[in-house]
Amino acid sequence: MSLDPDSFRAALGRFATGVTVVTCTDADGGDHGMTVSAFCSVSLHPPLVLVCVAHSASMYDAFINTSAFAINVLAAAQEPLARRFADLGDQRFLGIGFTRGECGAAILEDVLAVLECRHVAQHVIGDHTIVIGEVERAVIQDKKPLVYYRGGFAQIER
Repeated sequence: MSLDPDSFRAALGRFATGVTVVTCTDADGGDHGMTVSAFCSVSLHPPLVLVCVAHSASMYDAFINTSAFAINVLAAAQEPLARRFADLGDQRFLGIGFTRGECGAAILEDVLAVLECRHVAQHVIGDHTIVIGEVERAVIQDKKPLVYYRGGFAQIER
């Protein structure tokens, strides 16, 4: 029995997720970033997370070949950043504020949290690659999160 893609997508859309922008640099030092909601923790000891990246993603090659990356967890007011990094194009970083993390990846300004990771494993499955990173540094701020639910952005009132 195989589930049709529309039903699968509709069911998964009922699962609210946080919104992140994953960043890395390529071998030439170029910055890459994309909006990712397929992100979760894997282990506390050691501190591991995973990110799923589509084989069709514009930064796929850079991301699977990088030794380190950053996960920028977006705050409620950062929907424009989520949309910007979800769009195709190579000017995603133009005109936005960011600093360089210890891992070398771009750290976006005013995010809810940042996890700087060392790339430790990857697994190709279906039309995605699961990339596992060991978190080497984390920084948090006390803000409200941006959430993705049923195909759109939402905010949690807290």
